[in-house]
Amino acid sequence: MSLLEFYNVSFKNCDELIINNLSINIKSGDFISIVGPSGSGKSTFLKLCNHLYSPSKGKILFKGINLADLDPTDLRKSICYCFQTPYLFGRSVLDNVTFPFKVRNMSADTNKINNLFDLFNMNKDFLYKDISNLSGGEKQRIALIRSLIFKPEILLLDEVTSALDVDNTKIVEDVISKLNKEGMTILWITHNPVQSRKYANKIATIEKGSLKSLEVLK
Repeated sequence: MSLLEFYNVSFKNCDELIINNLSINIKSGDFISIVGPSGSGKSTFLKLCNHLYSPSKGKILFKGINLADLDPTDLRKSICYCFQTPYLFGRSVLDNVTFPFKVRNMSADTNKINNLFDLFNMNKDFLYKDISNLSGGEKQRIALIRSLIFKPEILLLDEVTSALDVDNTKIVEDVISKLNKEGMTILWITHNPVQSRKYANKIATIEKGSLKSLEVLK
């Protein structure tokens, strides 16, 4: 089933063409590695996916509905973006992992939070840490946990393992692979050629804002 569709999408920023006439059909359950040179438009492509940016031309459909016709806040509950540089707010880790419950006017589910901490091999003591005392890799894992409290239909990952060591990279890779096998659609920007082929079923190569190729692996 087609989940997210780009039709001849272009995006300009201050008259600079960043995305150029890009079309792609993303199906439910896809794991697509997004590769290409730095500055080729990969991050912009992800930001278009959940309406952080709006197309200058063309249209993007989510489940057949134009993103322009959807409430952005509701859309981002279904299509979640994890930035290369994680953005945390408030003072503590607890502030961040309980935020998804607050925006839904729900009480925090301790079991759900603890299960995700176990999945990412993180000690529960982290919940009470000040975010200013976290390493870059710890911040990234907390941002991922926050994104996964309510499992989105599509998870957008922008080089999320770039600040992690080898062991923690493997933990994140295993979690993302598990979620994909359970049906979550994954779009993952990576510069690691081994990583891009090990987990994905497709590789999309973006160059100069255009989709150069879409390779089907399995």
